[in-house]
Formats: sequence, C-alpha cells, structure tokens
Amino acid sequence: MIRGFFRLIGLLLLAGSFIFMVYDGARYVADQSLRFTQFGQFWNDIHQSSQQAFHAWVDRFAPWLWNDVIRLLLEQPVFAVLGIAGILLLILFRPRKPLIGYARD
Repeated sequence: MIRGFFRLIGLLLLAGSFIFMVYDGARYVADQSLRFTQFGQFWNDIHQSSQQAFHAWVDRFAPWLWNDVIRLLLEQPVFAVLGIAGILLLILFRPRKPLIGYARD
C-alpha cells in the first residue's frame, strides 16, 4: 500500500518534470532565448513564506547546509529537480523481484 503510494508520487513528480520541460521549451520557441525556471523561483511563486520558514529552520540547525547544499538545489531547473526526485522514488519503491520456487498468496 505504502509502496504504491510513493510510486504514485514518483510518477506525479515525473509528470511535473515533463510539464516544466515542455513549458521551458515553449518559452524558448517564443523568445528564442534559453531560460530555465529555477526551483527556488518556482517555490517562491507557489508559497514564499514556506521557503523563508524553511530557510530559518535550516539556519537554526546547520547554517552551512543552506549555502552549500540547499542553495545549489534551489538554483537548478525545476524539471531536473522534480525528475530526479521522481526517479529516486520509483527506484526505491519498485516491486520486489519474484522468488523462484516459491508461491505467493
């Protein structure tokens, strides 16, 4: 049950990644300039106060983590971040291999 739920979330993240890839591609065709939507900008557009609260929470526990890891993640294109997260969820929660010689009920 849980495995199927996380696989569904992974597929939805992959679909979102594809949508943002198409969106950035259409913007390239319209403007003739290649600009990717950054993950931090997308998060800001969705809910700005949650990003600020997350920044404060990270600074409280590990201030170095914001500048070294999370800031780098926020500067990446949305389609790459969503795609990698979706692929990881699909790989981590893939169905088990069937056992040879055993019958499952």
